[in-house]
Amino acid sequence: MTPEDEVLTACAVALAERDVVTDPDILGSYLRDRSTGSAAGVPFAVVFPRSTDQVAAVMSAAHRHRVPVVPRGAGSGLSGGSNAIDGSLIVCLERMRSVLLVNEVDGYVETQPGVLNTELREHVRGHGLWYAPDPASKDFCSIGGNVNTNAGGLCCVKYGVTREAVLGLEVVLADGRVTRLGRRTIKGVAGYDLAGLMVGSEGTLGIVTMARLRLRPMPPPPTTSVAVFGDVGTAGRAVSAIMAELTPSMLELMDQQTIAAVEAWQPMGLDVTTAALLVAQTDAPHGAAAADADRLLQICEDHGALECHRSDDPAESDLLLGARRLAIPAMEALGDWLLDDVGVPRSRLAEAMVRFQDIAARRDVRICTFGHAGDGNLHPTIITPRGDREAGARALLAFDDILDVALDMGGTVTGEHGIGTLKRRALARELDAPAIDLHSRIKQAWDPEGILNPGKALPRW
Repeated sequence: MTPEDEVLTACAVALAERDVVTDPDILGSYLRDRSTGSAAGVPFAVVFPRSTDQVAAVMSAAHRHRVPVVPRGAGSGLSGGSNAIDGSLIVCLERMRSVLLVNEVDGYVETQPGVLNTELREHVRGHGLWYAPDPASKDFCSIGGNVNTNAGGLCCVKYGVTREAVLGLEVVLADGRVTRLGRRTIKGVAGYDLAGLMVGSEGTLGIVTMARLRLRPMPPPPTTSVAVFGDVGTAGRAVSAIMAELTPSMLELMDQQTIAAVEAWQPMGLDVTTAALLVAQTDAPHGAAAADADRLLQICEDHGALECHRSDDPAESDLLLGARRLAIPAMEALGDWLLDDVGVPRSRLAEAMVRFQDIAARRDVRICTFGHAGDGNLHPTIITPRGDREAGARALLAFDDILDVALDMGGTVTGEHGIGTLKRRALARELDAPAIDLHSRIKQAWDPEGILNPGKALPRW
């Protein structure tokens, strides 16, 4: 038998028949994630384990026969990290959907990786607790994927990204061994931070089968504020001034191109001549949220805002946030889209946005920039006419130009979406030679046969 047949036989023994799929028509649904511009190969099968023991059995067989494995969650990634490669086995964790434990006293939850972010948040809300990380894709992204990409979100400016929420992990290693990493306590420095190393590793070091995540008390109802600016420079300077004085729970920015895209897709009465729109939330306790919002808007006015508004009403707040949350679907409606994800120092936010528009003009593409202004994480999204191959080629060049701008400013080529397949060359430019060597040695130590998500996440020249 071929190595693939040997692995399928082992999977058939360990898993239920319906959880081992080789039908090409079904496999087609598991070839790629949500990213555009990323290559995908053809797997020989996809399996759907429901327990850690089943994942361990699958990995043991794959390791024994040196068959490449691509771990996959909900497929909502934006960098090609869960795209299939030729001859691979897709290990999809979407059926591992149980919340295992909520510890109200110590403030953590233990969950399988297939649970969606929103599902987990709603589950712990029933215990009067809150899970903070909130990616824009929270309604359809899984906790396992959040861990593997170190997902951020709108609230991360105050409450941190996924790594800050991870206390411990259960991980199936490349050879099928199972280990528990991390701790249950708030503090702990015993040994290297292997759980932290797993977070953001994009399935290249192991497969997460349980995540122990920190919970918080429910925050007070937020106050939402909106400021309108006549140019991105004043908006950028306002962001720097706000973050020097306050810690909003959300601080989002959209440029004119993004505003126009949202208004065209779903009219909301937005002024499409507005150069930049800043949307913020404050949630300080004991009524201080409104005072913080007032101060935030005063800073905006001091830095040239044309119009300011705040609201404590939940329904009105949802309306004000609606434009920001509609950004990606609005861009999808415009044509072919290629979403970038970079981080720059907040002090250079405005400069970056201006340079992105210079790239748009030079490459003859449309670039809509929005993102998490409070931590300098921007998502310039390149739009081209649907099906236009020449424009698509220019979009890829613009994509790399944007990465060059981020690096030139002392930033990073990915703030929260990960490296996947799209940014491996850019990562090699960001890291120095000793760091690249360490990445290679860590991969070798965890996955000596190189079977876990090969061709992803690591630097490439």
